[in-house]
Amino acid sequence: MDIRAIFLGLIFALMWSSAFTSARIIVADMSPLFALSIRYLVSGLLGVGIAFALGQSMRLTPAQWRATIIFGILQNAIYLGLNFVAMQTVQASLAAIIASTMPLLVGFAAWVLLGERLKPLGIAGLVAGVIGVAIIMGARLGGGDVDMVGVGLCVVGVIALTAATLLVRGATSGGNFLMIVGLQMLVGCVAIALATLAFETPRINPTLPLLLAFTYTCLIPGLAATIIWFWLVNRIGATRAATFHFLNPFFGVAIAALLLSEPLGGRDILGVLIITAGILAVQLSRQSRA
Repeated sequence: MDIRAIFLGLIFALMWSSAFTSARIIVADMSPLFALSIRYLVSGLLGVGIAFALGQSMRLTPAQWRATIIFGILQNAIYLGLNFVAMQTVQASLAAIIASTMPLLVGFAAWVLLGERLKPLGIAGLVAGVIGVAIIMGARLGGGDVDMVGVGLCVVGVIALTAATLLVRGATSGGNFLMIVGLQMLVGCVAIALATLAFETPRINPTLPLLLAFTYTCLIPGLAATIIWFWLVNRIGATRAATFHFLNPFFGVAIAALLLSEPLGGRDILGVLIITAGILAVQLSRQSRA
């Protein structure tokens, strides 16, 4: 792995992890589904426009269209939709930790459901991840400051993201990456817009924090991080690129504590370190097999 890939991998992890804090700021002044539908509209149109400017087309293969629709619904609509709703009552740090378990869930599902062989290092990583989550949830539940409905929404969301990851592995090969990214966001926009009409009364309280957080979310985690991710996948492969996810629990908690002043206890820090080690172990195990 070259220096450029390492540097951009770190930038990707930082961008991805920051999305939970910016989402928490957004939903304080804007209804979550309405905010997310507008975000996808902006990011999707930007992505498609840049793709056209780079000479990419909307003539996708059947596998690419399948990936676009699956990711648009499972990842963009269900995963992020539920997270945005949950962010009204769940701390950004806790939402980031739950979402960061996705590599562990993918490794577990591939092992149990798809018959992939998992080495002892990977099994140890899965066990460590479970222990880390148990430590954090035990600390939060003991403090009585956890909304279990919101946590449940985050859990269902990360399961949907795991399913999307398993269903479309390798389906985006064949070029037009940025076009696929933009179209995925527009699919998510349509799905979330329908959910907004069905379940939500849109509200918006125009403030400077909302403007800054919304603009940042559209451009950085929404578009730039996705472009960097695809660059990493093309440069070093999906398995090696996924190794950078081990930084997400640490970055997610640190950013929330820094910008939102969310409290962190000793058990939280211990749990984050154990989850981080577990994700790294699972990814290194799968990397050595790839």
